[in-house]
Amino acid sequence: MATPHTHKKLTDVKDSAPEFGLEENGEARFAKYDLDAEQTGVSHHRLKPGKRQPFGHRHEKCEEVYVVLGGSGRIKLDAIRMAPGVTRAFEAGPAGIEILAFGPRVDGDGELIQEWWTD
Repeated sequence: MATPHTHKKLTDVKDSAPEFGLEENGEARFAKYDLDAEQTGVSHHRLKPGKRQPFGHRHEKCEEVYVVLGGSGRIKLDAIRMAPGVTRAFEAGPAGIEILAFGPRVDGDGELIQEWWTD
């Protein structure tokens, strides 16, 4: 049984970007395990000014909700709603962009799409 509640600063969650050589683009923190969540995923992303995620991603089963916490930028989708199966990626504007993403978290339900950006 999970603990009744867990408190964690998202900025204290490990930054995964350096593991993948993406620290020049920004930060990516995935908090499911830090929060002892059983089904919900929460990720905190910061892209540096003018940088973009170098790949798109999609999920077979999970939809996600994104909240822009600060900055500006654009998102590339192959559809408007981010339902399962929709490939998406973000690009930061001149001030960078900070995004909070959350939705169900299913291990193995994520696919990276290399060379997603064409422009």
